[in-house]
Amino acid sequence: MRIVAWNCNMALERKVARLLDLAPDVAVISECAEPERLKARSRSAWMEGEPVCIGRNPRKGLAVFAFGAYAVCLAAPHDSSLRHLAPVHVSGPTPCNLLAVWAQNASAGPIRKHQLGPLRRGLTRYKRFLGEHPAVIAGDLNNNAIWDKPGWRINHSTNVAILERDFGLVSAYHSVRQEAHGAETEPTLYWRDRTKNGPTYHIDYVFLPAAWIGKVRHLEVGSFEEWGGASLSDHVPMVVDVDV
Repeated sequence: MRIVAWNCNMALERKVARLLDLAPDVAVISECAEPERLKARSRSAWMEGEPVCIGRNPRKGLAVFAFGAYAVCLAAPHDSSLRHLAPVHVSGPTPCNLLAVWAQNASAGPIRKHQLGPLRRGLTRYKRFLGEHPAVIAGDLNNNAIWDKPGWRINHSTNVAILERDFGLVSAYHSVRQEAHGAETEPTLYWRDRTKNGPTYHIDYVFLPAAWIGKVRHLEVGSFEEWGGASLSDHVPMVVDVDV
């Protein structure tokens, strides 16, 4: 199964050829328009089956697409108050429960010390869903250990520890590359200046069951030249191949 997590920075209909070039089985796309809008504006009929799409803005939400032998459907119950967290049943050769994430951590204003953040609240809300079957969490988490502050509940390191302790999930990138959270050598976001030498951060992730890490056959972070330099997005995709 090839999983792609990418924040497309809107207008996916103009960029979909590059996504399809990655040959995903399952693609978690942040800042994505709703399917009907994409169909109306795309030059070709590229969607296979029914994608999952959530969010209140028809131009900018969270979508999960499936291709080939895979299919996706929104799991019930879905808590719409967690605006951009989608519990998704993935069926196909490697079935799993996927929690797709576009974490808008500061969408309600300045972050406060006591805030849990959307991912942390989602882990509580979807604890049973994540424990029912092998689980994957993928998407734009908008967080990194470099921003952790003592005692803050939204700290990325706290989420990482909870994911491993309570759900047996670890970051594919950090496990395969053997890099610590906060010490990543490959960014996924070329922020603000959108230049290779401007501010860069690693905020897009694919978390897999720890038992799957030894079965990861390929892991790739998109290059700036192919994605940011080509004006496709300020984010580059995270691509993970796992053969379970």
